[in-house]
Amino acid sequence: MTVPGRGGPRRRRPWVLATITWLYVAWSLVPVLIAIQFSFNDGRSRTSWQGASFRWYWGDPFASVAHDESLRLALTNSLRLGLLTLLIATPLGTAMAVGLTRWRGRASRASNSLMLLPLATPEIVMGSALFIVFTNLYTAVPLGRTAQLIGHVTFSISFVVVIVRARLLSIGSEYETAARDLGASPVQAIRTVLVPLLAPSMFAAGMIVFAASMDDFVVSSFLSTDASSVTVPIKLYSGVRTSPTPALNALATLLLLGSVLAILLAWLVLRRLRRDGGSTLDELGVTDV
Repeated sequence: MTVPGRGGPRRRRPWVLATITWLYVAWSLVPVLIAIQFSFNDGRSRTSWQGASFRWYWGDPFASVAHDESLRLALTNSLRLGLLTLLIATPLGTAMAVGLTRWRGRASRASNSLMLLPLATPEIVMGSALFIVFTNLYTAVPLGRTAQLIGHVTFSISFVVVIVRARLLSIGSEYETAARDLGASPVQAIRTVLVPLLAPSMFAAGMIVFAASMDDFVVSSFLSTDASSVTVPIKLYSGVRTSPTPALNALATLLLLGSVLAILLAWLVLRRLRRDGGSTLDELGVTDV
C-alpha cells in the first residue's frame, strides 16, 4: 500500500502485537506492584489499605524487617550468599571462559556443551542432585551455608562463562598478541590488556550472578538445614503459608529492589559495551608495557 504523493510503502504499526505485549506486562507487574503497595500499609492487613507508613520496614518495634530477628537474618543470609557467590563464581567463570576459548580440539566442543548444561537443567533437578551428592558422596561438606554456597557457585558459573566468552570472541586476540610483540610476558599481557578489556563483562556477569543467587529458592531450600541458613525466598515461602503480615511484603520488596538494581547495572554495562565496541591499545596503555 502506498501513500499518495510519497511513492513509497506505508509501514503499518504492529498495534495488535504491541497491545498483547503491554497486556502481558500489566498482567505480570500488577500483582507485584500491589504486593509492594501493601508493604507500606499502616495496618496488619495485606488486602485492605489502611494508610501509608514505613511500619513494616522499621516502624514496628517487634514485627518490622529492621526489628524482627528472623526477617533480618534471612535478608543477611541472602546478601552474604549473593556476595560470596559473586566473588567466587566471577573469577572462576572468567578463567574457564578464557580456557574454553583458547582450547582447540575435539574435546573442546564437548566441554563447551557441558558448560551450558546447568543453564538448560531444570532447577528442581539441580537442587535434588546437589542434595543427594552432599548427603551421600561429599559427606564432609555440611548442609547449610557451606553447601548452599557451593550449590550457588555451581549453577552460577555458566552465566559468567557465557557473558565473558562472548566478550572474548568479540575482541579477538589481536590486543593480547600486540602486547606480547611489545615485550610483555603472558602474565603481563593478561593483566594489562585482557583483564581491562574483560572488566565490564565481568562486572555485568557478577551482577547477574548476584541477582540469580539472591532470587534462588530451590537450591537454597534443598541445601538448607535450619533457621540459621534460611534465605529470603525460603522465608517468604514459609511465612506466606502460616501467618503472613505486611512485613513479608516489605522483605520481598527489598529482595526485588536488590535484584532489579543488580540487573539494571548489568544491562547498563552491557549496553555500553555494545555501543563502545571495545577499547584500543593506546587507551589501555599497552605501548608502555
